[in-house]
Amino acid sequence: MRLCGAPHKRKGVEGLAALAQDVLRQKPTGGAVFAFRGRRGDRLKLLYFDGQGFCLYYKILQRGRFPWPSAADGTARLTTAQLAMLWEGIDWRRPNWGAPPARVG
Repeated sequence: MRLCGAPHKRKGVEGLAALAQDVLRQKPTGGAVFAFRGRRGDRLKLLYFDGQGFCLYYKILQRGRFPWPSAADGTARLTTAQLAMLWEGIDWRRPNWGAPPARVG
């Protein structure tokens, strides 16, 4: 999973794949998921190649913003769990795990 900067909001699959290749120097068909957040922070596009073609997922939050690395960082690698938190709008950098599970005994 790779996070990428804010693309133009009208970019589709081809434009986002070109950004992944040209800006990140990554092969867009290599199995990674690429995330692009809109400038206001309330929109997220995920680009993934499933072996047959590209999949593009798009989500707009009704409230709040998607968490994102600082501008100095530019890009970041996320685990599958962190990607799930990002998609749900949870700050993957500082998750609130709550209470530990109770012991079964």
